[in-house]
Amino acid sequence: MTIPETYLLDSNVFIEAKRRYYAFNICPGFWDALVVHAENSTIKSIDRIKTFELQEGHVDDELKIWASTIISSKFFAISNEEDVLLKYAEIMAWVNSQPRFFPFAIAEFASSVDGWLIAYAKAKELILVTHEGRRPESKRSVMIPDVCDAIGVRCVDTFQMLQALHTQFILQR
Repeated sequence: MTIPETYLLDSNVFIEAKRRYYAFNICPGFWDALVVHAENSTIKSIDRIKTFELQEGHVDDELKIWASTIISSKFFAISNEEDVLLKYAEIMAWVNSQPRFFPFAIAEFASSVDGWLIAYAKAKELILVTHEGRRPESKRSVMIPDVCDAIGVRCVDTFQMLQALHTQFILQR
C-alpha cells in the first residue's frame, strides 16, 4: 500500500481562487474539496499563512471567515518545530549565498512567509503548491519554485494538485 502524497498550500492558492476562477459563489465545490482533502490529511498549510496572509482584510471577508471557521484549525500546522527551524536556516543560508539576488530581494524573502513554507515542506517531505512561476534568472525576487528546485522540494500548481487528488467539480442538474 502506498502512502498518499501530502500537499502544502501557499496563500496564493486560496487568494487567487477566491478572487478569480473559484470564487465562493462560482465554485463552492472547490472550497468543499479543500475541506474534504484536509480532513483526509492530503492537504495542509502552515500557521504563518493563516496568521499573516489569510487573516488580513475586512472582518466580513469570505476567505478570512473560511480560514477561521470552516476549515479545521489542524489544517494550519505549527511551523516552529525544530526540524522546520533547521530547514529554514538552511534555506536562508542558500538564499543569502546567491550572488544573483539583489539585497532588497533577499530582505523581502526573509520578511515573508515563503521561507517558512518551503522549510516546512522540506522538513516534512511534502509537495508545495503555489501559483508562483519559476524565474531562475530573476535578481529582483526570490521565487518559491526556484528555491524548491535548489533544495529538493517538489513544487506544483493548484491544477496539478487537483488532478493528482482526482478532484472534480460537477454541475448538478
